[in-house]
Amino acid sequence: MNVSDEGFLLTSVATIRSCYTERFGVPRQPGLVKSATASIVLPNNEYNKLSIRGLEDFSHLWVIFLFHKQHYQNSKPLVNPPRLGGKTSVGVFATRSPNRPNPIGMSAVELSNIEINAKEILIHIKSGDFLDGTPVIDLKPYVPFVDAIPTATSNWASAAEPVLPVAWQADAASARDKLTTTDDQLAGLIPVIEDTLAQDPRPAYERNKDGVNGQSWGMKIATYNVRWKVVDNTAIIISIDYSAG
Repeated sequence: MNVSDEGFLLTSVATIRSCYTERFGVPRQPGLVKSATASIVLPNNEYNKLSIRGLEDFSHLWVIFLFHKQHYQNSKPLVNPPRLGGKTSVGVFATRSPNRPNPIGMSAVELSNIEINAKEILIHIKSGDFLDGTPVIDLKPYVPFVDAIPTATSNWASAAEPVLPVAWQADAASARDKLTTTDDQLAGLIPVIEDTLAQDPRPAYERNKDGVNGQSWGMKIATYNVRWKVVDNTAIIISIDYSAG
């Protein structure tokens, strides 16, 4: 993917391979779902093998990327952060909203390991907030002595939101256990599913709806459709099924 403006060119250097295959459910910030893993995929060529030399010496990376499959047509100067209930407006530059003049994001992630095979270089990472297929435009090492600022303040975004307890409805737990016997991948996805729901991915304006009245939500994690409801401030998984598409 190339973006050109008056002779200035941005080139995608890699692509994210993630378990989040749909926008709904992707963590709102990096680091919130520590069980979520992903890979930054580069073609295996001489340039890329040289470009990552020394990267393994760092525990964390900055990933600069383009927001993938966003539906926004025109950037708005004011947005309504979910943290503020979705009703209070602040300037777009005072948020990390994807609805921006340029759809550029940056996330600090943990570097797990680097794998090189015949075709690809796979930079395996943890705690990301990426949609599968996200174009990466740059990678930089996270350098604690300059990137971590102990005295920094952030007003309304000063602490993580409370997490929801997560439970499995009996028939959903039975389906989970049955699926796990035939798919080893699912066992590794269970913590991701639970940790993602604990962050309450519902839109802010829907968080006051109680699932006991039939309201439920769905998301896709890798190849599985997950549906849940929220009752008494607990996320209850009501179904999980395999999706080939």
